[in-house]
Amino acid sequence: MGDEGFEGGWQVDGRCMNCDVARQLAPGLIGEAGGRAVVLRQPRGRAEVRQLHAAAHACPTRSVRPPTGRLDAALDPFPMALDDTVHLCGHNSPHTAGANSYLLRRPDGTVMMVDTPRWSTSLATRYEALGPVTDVLLTHRDHAAHGRRYADRFGARLWIHEGDLDAAPDADRVLRGTDPAEIAEGVTAFPLPGHTRGSVLYLADERYCFSGDSFYWSRTTADIEVADSVTWYSIEELAASLARTAHRLRFEWLLPGHGDRRHLPADDLAQRLRRLTARTQELRPRPVDFTAMRW
Repeated sequence: MGDEGFEGGWQVDGRCMNCDVARQLAPGLIGEAGGRAVVLRQPRGRAEVRQLHAAAHACPTRSVRPPTGRLDAALDPFPMALDDTVHLCGHNSPHTAGANSYLLRRPDGTVMMVDTPRWSTSLATRYEALGPVTDVLLTHRDHAAHGRRYADRFGARLWIHEGDLDAAPDADRVLRGTDPAEIAEGVTAFPLPGHTRGSVLYLADERYCFSGDSFYWSRTTADIEVADSVTWYSIEELAASLARTAHRLRFEWLLPGHGDRRHLPADDLAQRLRRLTARTQELRPRPVDFTAMRW
């Protein structure tokens, strides 16, 4: 790296699963071509180098390769603070289709994990350095792969909805039905069947919405969207879930499992969610097609 912070030789190798994670963390540096992530240009300046190192440490297939060809643990930025309450775990797992996961700090100094990064003891040590982890909250079956291992390591409760219980049959807490449930002070679970039968949204402090794969922020449309091309259970059920739930949700941070994050005023997000609810009611079932996702 020279005086200008330039670092050439970054690449994305052929293992890329096109999960969008690297593009979220290094926008403008990593893009999409031919159904996979590609390096659009080499970084200029230290801030851009840091973005690419974040993308490399988050990539589930370790496809984002630095010039040395090897990741440097000293340059691992995760867990990465999004604000003073929520951290992005990074180290996305290929066993959760590369989903994002989060750490939610609570006023008493404890922490909740929402969905799961890849498993390793060294990562668990990093995460629990933020505070004692009391709960691992699974939004749905697709993100359950490492839930039990993290919960056991932390001595935490593992949560899932009954609709997806077969993905975590040894869960400690099982959410049931479609009524919201307060699971801790300031944290409410909203069952949202649609993407899967047991999909759940977690709302914290009327500020943070952990939406799993129920909806996300699309850079393509610059709006909240549902993944109607990757709906495993029922798009009609998702529309009904949104109609039942959207008016109860108030938040400033949209934090999905797949797709981008967004921080906007609560009134703006509430209006967008109402419009999304109306749009989703017009959708009809379609074959699963990952290539149709509008990231």
